[in-house]
Amino acid sequence: MYNIVNPQQIRLFDSFDSILTAKTRKRLLEGWQGVFRHIILELMPVEPIREHFDPALGRPTKELYSIAGLLLIKEFMNWTKPETLDAYSFHADIQYALNLEPVAHDLSMRTIERYINLFEANDIAKTIMSKVTATLVKSLDIKIDQQRLDSTHIFSDMASFGRTRLMGVAMKRFLTQLKRHTVGAYESLEVSLRQRYAPGVNQLFADTQKDSESRRLLREQVAEDMHFLLRRFADTPEQAHRDSYKAMERIFYEQCQVHEDKVSVKEKTGGNIMQNPSDPGATYDGHKGSGYQVQIAETCHPENEVQLITTALPQTAAEPDNEAVEPVLDELEQTAMLPEQLLGDTHYCSDENVQKAQQRGVELVGPVSGSEKVKEDASYKRLNIDDFDIVEATEEIKCCPAGHRPQSSVHNSQTGKTKTVMSPSACRRCAFVDECPVTQHGEGYRLEHTAKQRRLAGRRREEATDVFRERYRVRAGIEGTHSGLKRRTGLGQLRVRGRPAVFHAIYLKITGWNILRAAACAKMRPIVYAKAHKAVGMLPFVFLRTIIAVGSVCVSLKKYCCAPSRQGEKFSMISKAA
Repeated sequence: MYNIVNPQQIRLFDSFDSILTAKTRKRLLEGWQGVFRHIILELMPVEPIREHFDPALGRPTKELYSIAGLLLIKEFMNWTKPETLDAYSFHADIQYALNLEPVAHDLSMRTIERYINLFEANDIAKTIMSKVTATLVKSLDIKIDQQRLDSTHIFSDMASFGRTRLMGVAMKRFLTQLKRHTVGAYESLEVSLRQRYAPGVNQLFADTQKDSESRRLLREQVAEDMHFLLRRFADTPEQAHRDSYKAMERIFYEQCQVHEDKVSVKEKTGGNIMQNPSDPGATYDGHKGSGYQVQIAETCHPENEVQLITTALPQTAAEPDNEAVEPVLDELEQTAMLPEQLLGDTHYCSDENVQKAQQRGVELVGPVSGSEKVKEDASYKRLNIDDFDIVEATEEIKCCPAGHRPQSSVHNSQTGKTKTVMSPSACRRCAFVDECPVTQHGEGYRLEHTAKQRRLAGRRREEATDVFRERYRVRAGIEGTHSGLKRRTGLGQLRVRGRPAVFHAIYLKITGWNILRAAACAKMRPIVYAKAHKAVGMLPFVFLRTIIAVGSVCVSLKKYCCAPSRQGEKFSMISKAA
């Protein structure tokens, strides 16, 4: 049976009055606990959790708003599960934030694990982030028209293996399952093969020499062993359907190749490969290592008192940044937080991404990859296609920088190129002939360009201006957000592994970061005070005034009945009744 207490419900008496002084209450209201209790807690989506319990039968659950809030606090405070249990049971500030009575509360490890599984299965963390972010942006009047975009790397709680050890660990896991469930099949394997993968993970291949030749031979041996096991149990459904077999199969075909029954290890595998059988969702980034990453869009308007993260897109580490712009814009559009200007670094600001953003009314601002360096010598001003007068609708050139009209300018819609022929007499006597991109072909002068070349040339010219540098300067502020997220919430090194658990933690930690930033905003304090006053501030006074009024009536009746002049009337009334 589910148990839900609406956080907006008004209390007769504030149970914290007996344990809080005026100063400690002020600290709670002005800290993140007050923001959580009076702004965030009511946003927790308890409906998906309630569906898993009967409305009338069974033992009552823990109060669902408080449990959902506890899981959110757990992540952005970076607590372990035992620390979470202690905070729920004994910490008065956490009980205040969760709308619980300030007494000891029982909560088991199994219960918290069950609710975490429900969160991951129903993708509740993403819903929480969307609702909390929208509420904070609206409450604090955050301007979202200017935002910045960047990604940060995240390590999950898994060991990092080399290629040989990775294959060896995968086989060891499979052989362990085989020995546990099918002893006969395990003992039918060669003793040398079983002994090779019998040591613990940390001791695996410890007796192998460290020189390059020994490592190469070991890697080939491990690859052949893996190929043998895959063929040996491929036609045995009981073994082939195991997760350990599937992981071994995936690792083999990512790391090795078979040519005419000869097994060889690939020289290069790319980054989109399994890094550890215990975390099949993690991939590899050549610069930062194995794990995951998250694309973060954050407000950067100078008038905002604090900047909040508007959306987060968790990904595996191998996902390229240049493919993240469109999904991020989709997320921002769904939550009605699409900006007018989005700042990104070189990886995001390809011409294709700029055009996709422009179709949504978003200006994607950032450097062009491979930008040409502009010489500081004022006398050197090399011309490019951006200096020509071009009709953007047709990509046809009207005149060159010197004002000469071309003999012809024809755009081919199939190839996307525009071929322009200039007058030889005009080009020969032109003062800009050495700087002009028009080239001589025989007796004629020609120029070919595409719309992409024209746009990139214009952006490169803009990058060299002080206006662009001043405009782009605020993008660097998101690096401080990444650092703060990792130091304050533990985003850099998670306590979990596996794609569902990792994405769950990422969403809740970023949500918590927004709550912490909102608590530091002066605009939030009067909002919290007003809600706290509405919840428990006026009701005790009204209730006491009612008690006093009722008490006054009782006192008046007592005086009337007990007065000497009324005693006779009272006894006569009793006699008549008898």
